[in-house]
Amino acid sequence: MSGATNSQLSDAAQHTTMRIGQVADRVGVNTKTIRYYESIELLPEPMRNAAGYRMYTAADAERLSFIRTAQRLGLTLDEIREVLVVREQEQTPCGYVLGLLQRHASELDQRITEMQQLRDELTDLVIGAGDYAGAESAVYCGVIQHRAGAINRSG
Repeated sequence: MSGATNSQLSDAAQHTTMRIGQVADRVGVNTKTIRYYESIELLPEPMRNAAGYRMYTAADAERLSFIRTAQRLGLTLDEIREVLVVREQEQTPCGYVLGLLQRHASELDQRITEMQQLRDELTDLVIGAGDYAGAESAVYCGVIQHRAGAINRSG
């Protein structure tokens, strides 16, 4: 139905279509995002009415909702595209999606560990800042330069 004009749409389809602003509001995305998804082919080119307005179906809204939720869960647009390709081949992509989600959860665990280590390092710097903050030999900031020197000596 891609590229169909208003006269080519059935009466039922005309009553179940939405313009871009309507589908954007329904899904909670901005219209530029919808156009972007179309440009990178995550969303098929929509039908257009006689005036040239994009017309979307409930299936388009459902696909947009899936894309948005998958992104929120950490999937990249390329990973989402792969899921959609599997689905378009009339296969259930849930096993593939679970693998992606497990990998992303593991990556998050690693990032959390790194962030906790950084938090501890920053806390130590703040506690010891008085010793280095006013260092006359510092070109920029004694706190950071002292830390950089400690890293250079240990690394």
